Amino acid sequence: MNEQLQTLEHAKRTVLDLAIQFGPKLFVALIIVVVGFLVGRWAARLAGRGLARVQVDRPLRELLTRTLHVFVLGLFVVMALQNLGVELLPLIAGVGLAGAGFALAMQGVLGNLIAGLTIIFTHPFRVGEYIAIAGVEGEVDTVELFNTTLRHPDRSLVVIPNRKIVGEILHNYGSIRQLGIVVGVAYDTDLSHALAVIDETLRSNSRVLKDPVPVITVSVLGDSSVDIALRPWTVVGDYIAAQGEINKEILEAFRRHGINIPRPQREVRILQAVGAG
Repeated sequence: MNEQLQTLEHAKRTVLDLAIQFGPKLFVALIIVVVGFLVGRWAARLAGRGLARVQVDRPLRELLTRTLHVFVLGLFVVMALQNLGVELLPLIAGVGLAGAGFALAMQGVLGNLIAGLTIIFTHPFRVGEYIAIAGVEGEVDTVELFNTTLRHPDRSLVVIPNRKIVGEILHNYGSIRQLGIVVGVAYDTDLSHALAVIDETLRSNSRVLKDPVPVITVSVLGDSSVDIALRPWTVVGDYIAAQGEINKEILEAFRRHGINIPRPQREVRILQAVGAG
C-alpha cells in the first residue's frame, strides 16, 4: 500500500515538474499557432481582394490564397516548435519520409491535384462555357483543385475527376452553341422565297443571336424533298428551348406562306406474273 502511495506521489510530482517546466512554453506555443492562423487568414483575404481587382480567375485565386494561408501558418508553427525547444532537422527528415509514403498511397488524389493545377494555369475551358469530354457534356459550373463540375442540360451535376480531363480530347463550345436543324420543302417550291421566310423567322426569334449570322443553305436533294439546313447560334442556356421554338415557328410560317413540307412517298408497283389467271 505504501509503495502504491509513493508511486502515485512520484507521478504527481513528475507531472507538476513537467507542467512547471513546459507549461508556460506550451501555452506560448499555442498562442503563437492561434496568432499564425489569424494572421494567415487575414493575409489570404487581403491577397484575395487584390487578385480579384486584377481579375485573376477564381480557381487560381483560391489556390494562391490557400497556399499563402498555409505558408504563413507554417512559419508560425515553426516558431512555436522552436519555442518548445524541438530539434527541427530530425523532425523535417521524419516528415519527408512520412510524406513520401503518403504520396505513394495517395497517387490518385495527387494526380487529380496536378491535373487541377494544369487546368487552372492552362485554361482549356472557363466557368460558364459548354464542354464535352470523357463521354459527358455540360456547362462548366466549378473548377476545383481535385475535380470539375458540369451542369447538365437536365439540371443535374456531373462531377469529373481532373485526371480524367487532362490528356483527353476536349470539345469546348464556349458560351454559345450552334443549332443544327433540317427542314424539307417540295421540289416545286420557290427556294428563294422559302429561304427568305426561314431567314425572317430566325431574325424574329429572340433566342437566336444576330452575331454570328445564322447559316441557311440547301443541304441535300432528297428522294421526295429539298432539304434546307439551318445553323443559327444561341447562348448555351437557350440551346434546347431555341430548337423547339424555331421548329414551331418555321412550320407556322410555311403554312402562312403556302410552302409545302412533303411527306415521304413510295411508289409500289404490283406486277402480274406471266401466265397467271
